[in-house]
Amino acid sequence: MSALARTQEILSLAKSRAPADRERLLMAVVDLCDVSDSAQIMGAPAIQDLLNSIFMSLVVEAEREIRRRLAEKLSTVDWAPTALVNVLALDDIEIARPIIASSPVLKDSDLVRLLVEATVEHQIEVARRPGLGGEVVAAILQQNEPAVLTALAGNTQTPLSAGDMALLVNASRRVAALRSPLARRPELTEDLALQLYVWVGQALRQSLTSRFRLDPAALDDALAEAVGQAHAGGLQEADPAIVWQQDDEREEMERRLISKLAAAGQLRPGYLLRALREGKLSLFVGALAALGDFPPEHIRKALDSDRPELLGLACAAVSIDRSAFPTILQLVRELNEDRPGGGAEGARRALSAFGPFSPDLAAAAFRQAVAAH
Repeated sequence: MSALARTQEILSLAKSRAPADRERLLMAVVDLCDVSDSAQIMGAPAIQDLLNSIFMSLVVEAEREIRRRLAEKLSTVDWAPTALVNVLALDDIEIARPIIASSPVLKDSDLVRLLVEATVEHQIEVARRPGLGGEVVAAILQQNEPAVLTALAGNTQTPLSAGDMALLVNASRRVAALRSPLARRPELTEDLALQLYVWVGQALRQSLTSRFRLDPAALDDALAEAVGQAHAGGLQEADPAIVWQQDDEREEMERRLISKLAAAGQLRPGYLLRALREGKLSLFVGALAALGDFPPEHIRKALDSDRPELLGLACAAVSIDRSAFPTILQLVRELNEDRPGGGAEGARRALSAFGPFSPDLAAAAFRQAVAAH
C-alpha cells in the first residue's frame, strides 16, 4: 500500500467513533512504525494534526497490551508526540522501559522529571539510558538513591566527570553494590582507586593493584586509617538494605499521572474501566475522584460500604453510562474483597442512581449521601 493510501486509511478510521475502529486506528499507527516510509507518512500535516488531537485519548483508553506494543514501536522514532511519549514513560515499568531506554523524543528535562516523579524502577531505567547529559547525572547524584546510583555506575555509555566519580566512590562506603562497577569504570583515577581499595573485596583489590600499580605502602596506610576510624566509631556501618514503600510509591505515581492527564484534558470516563480491567483499584479511585471533584476518601468510603448505590451516584456524576455500571461494580467487587456489599439486590438498587437527572444532581446526591453514611 502506498504512503498516500495509508494516510487516507488512517484519516478515514479517525472519522469513526466505533470502538472497533478506534482500536484499528491505533493499531494502524503502531503497524506503520514497521514500514520503511513511516517517517514520510507520519510527517504528513494531516497525520500530525491527527496525532496531536486524538492520539492521546486513544492511548489513555487503550488496553495494556496495545500500550506495550505501542511503546516498543515508538521507542526509536522521532515523530511521536512529546506528550504521548511522556505519558508512556510514566506507565507501568514494563510499558515504560523501552521508551525510557531509547526514545529520541525524551529530553534531559523529561528524564529529570522522571527522576523526581516516577518510581525507583523508572529511575533505574533512566540511569541506564546511554549518553545521559550532565543535568540528568547531577539529578541522580543529588537524589542519592543506592539502586539508581548503582545503575549509573554500571552505565559505561554515559561518561562521568571527576567530580561525579568522586561522589560515587564516596557513596561506595555504604553502598556495596557500587564497588564492582566503579572499579571497572575507565574514568577511575589512581587517587580514587586508592579510596575504593579500602572498601572492596580481595578479588577487586588485586584488580585495582594490577591496573594502577598502587604503592603497597600507600595501601597499608589507607587500610590502617580505615581500621582506626572503625575502632574509633568514626566509620558508620553500611546503611541497611532499603525497603521501598512500593504501595505509597505507586499511589504517588498514579496521582501524578492523573494530574497530567487531567491537565492535558485527557482524563475521561473511559479511563475508569481501563484502570479496573488492569487491576488498579487505587488508580480507579484517584481518577474517579478527579473526574467528579470528590475527595478520594469519599470514593473509598463508597467502595467499602454496603450501599453500591453510592458508587452508582459517583459514576453517574461523571457521566458513566448506565449500561457500563454493572461491569464497573463487578470489577470493583473483585478487587475490593466483594465490596461494596449488597449482593445482587444492591446491584439492582444501584442502577436507580442513573435516573432522569443531571450529572450535577447526581454529584450533589453523592456528596450528601456519603456525608450522612
